[in-house]
Amino acid sequence: MATTIEYPVIWLQAATCTGCPVSVLNSVSPTIKNLLIDEILPGKHISLRFHTTVMAGCGEQIINVMENTWKQHKDGYLLVVEGGIPTRGNGKYCSLGERNGAPVPIAARVAELGADALAVIALGTCAAYGGVAAAAPNFSKAVSVAELFRSTGINTPLINVPGCPPHPDWFSGTVANILLKGLPEAGDLDEFGRPKIFYGRLIHENCQRRAYYDEKKFAKNPGDEGCLYELGCKGPVTHADCPTRLWNGGTNWCVGSGGMCIGCCSPGFPDMVSPIYQQAPDLSLPNIGASR
Repeated sequence: MATTIEYPVIWLQAATCTGCPVSVLNSVSPTIKNLLIDEILPGKHISLRFHTTVMAGCGEQIINVMENTWKQHKDGYLLVVEGGIPTRGNGKYCSLGERNGAPVPIAARVAELGADALAVIALGTCAAYGGVAAAAPNFSKAVSVAELFRSTGINTPLINVPGCPPHPDWFSGTVANILLKGLPEAGDLDEFGRPKIFYGRLIHENCQRRAYYDEKKFAKNPGDEGCLYELGCKGPVTHADCPTRLWNGGTNWCVGSGGMCIGCCSPGFPDMVSPIYQQAPDLSLPNIGASR
């Protein structure tokens, strides 16, 4: 009989608004049921062992599930981290469970589970780059997963899947690629650790308002025809496939609905793309139309 390979998944939530799992749980194809219950690839199955938002259990019993998965499946489980990771206050700003009667800082949890994982997915911009959690003045000294790993000498393969929130396809596609092809090889990720299949081109390259930009027809007020660059659109400096993938089951996306790209997939979000609704300083755009 054919055997099914189980891939245990531990999903940690640090300083987060929980928008990332809400987005992923609303995946249309595959649905979250397909992802967690079915074999999305023959002979391979994802076993979500720990996720505080969706699990029914609570307290010490679920901490035991997490720790048993860690100990029994070293180098064989996937670790998903969402949210920025506070490093100040020894767990005062974010902790998970207790050890010897004291709260365990989330930074310690991410470090110890990350060191023994097959791979780590930093889901959402806060986990990938610090995001809103690490925005000025960053009183909790929140950092990204990559920053935490650098400071603690952890070399586990790390894949950044940013977005505020990320598109569900970006997550399910990343997991599916690991199951299909193994860990990312050289050239699969860009310089910021993002899968090029999702973040390989600028929003601006495929924007439906791109022709307005080329013709220098800029909207002066929300709702006007024209390119939204002068109103603060960050599409010219943001890499993601939102214009072609669309959101909500292919219904629409930010610019298509009359809004503008706010650069939420960018490493500098939100500080470096603020003020959100003001034109960014004039920029040269060398990547327009060019392959990455």
